[in-house]
Amino acid sequence: MIKMKTLSKKRKMYALVMRCLMWLAAGITCALLLFMISYILWRGLPNISWQLLSTKPSYLSNSIGILPNILNTLYIVIATLVIILPLGVGAAIYLTEYAKNQRLVAVIEYAAETLSGIPSIIYGLVGMLVFCQFFSLGTSLFAGALTLVIMNLPTVIRTTQESLKTVPQSYREGAFSLGAGKWRVIRTVVLPGSVDGILTGCILSVGRILGESAALLFTAGFAHSLNGFFEGLNSAGATLTVALYVYAKEQGEFGVAFAIAAILMILTLIINLTATLVSNRLKRRIKA
Repeated sequence: MIKMKTLSKKRKMYALVMRCLMWLAAGITCALLLFMISYILWRGLPNISWQLLSTKPSYLSNSIGILPNILNTLYIVIATLVIILPLGVGAAIYLTEYAKNQRLVAVIEYAAETLSGIPSIIYGLVGMLVFCQFFSLGTSLFAGALTLVIMNLPTVIRTTQESLKTVPQSYREGAFSLGAGKWRVIRTVVLPGSVDGILTGCILSVGRILGESAALLFTAGFAHSLNGFFEGLNSAGATLTVALYVYAKEQGEFGVAFAIAAILMILTLIINLTATLVSNRLKRRIKA
């Protein structure tokens, strides 16, 4: 009895210590996140002005504007998503619904997981050699978008795959029993039930595109020129992250750098909230 009581006390003490450590780790993580967000907003928001957001840099008047960088970021996000979503979702559908050779599926999944762990600077080097030089695209936003497609394709494939696997097999069998074909079942039953995973992959891709700088330094360039969509894709341009690096490291404009950092954080928050609202609305439509 004495041994049992001693063992029970030790277990309770162990559980209490582990619970305290868990709360301590969670508190430190939240504190670091709040500190980083608060510090960036505190340093960045006072430097944001309408002139900064609506003009381009002028070396004659010695003024700084980030409108070209905002547009370049928007252009490269659109170009990357237009290419990556059909490729990623299509590959995930094939691997989950059509592929018969499970060894081939395992090899492709392993390759995708390996690609997702490669440092972005290597993607930038490969993108510069392949897209900029071999395919003669030059230093351009389109070359940067193609590089980001390769970087984010594994994420979209894996998240979509896992979401497709969560759709119950009974849903497919029920649709087949009603006479629906393979593609109709996928289009009307499987894809609506896996929209959360597709949106998750899209959100992760957009977040990585917004935060990527190393790969774009090699492929997209440093230009701050103001161009239209198609003209901008075919010319060099600096995104917000690249502009942040240039202003902070090359020019020592830390006020502008913190302003760009605050804008990037706000953009990420807006994208996440929009994706959550769209996901909830799609869920309501599916249930209805």
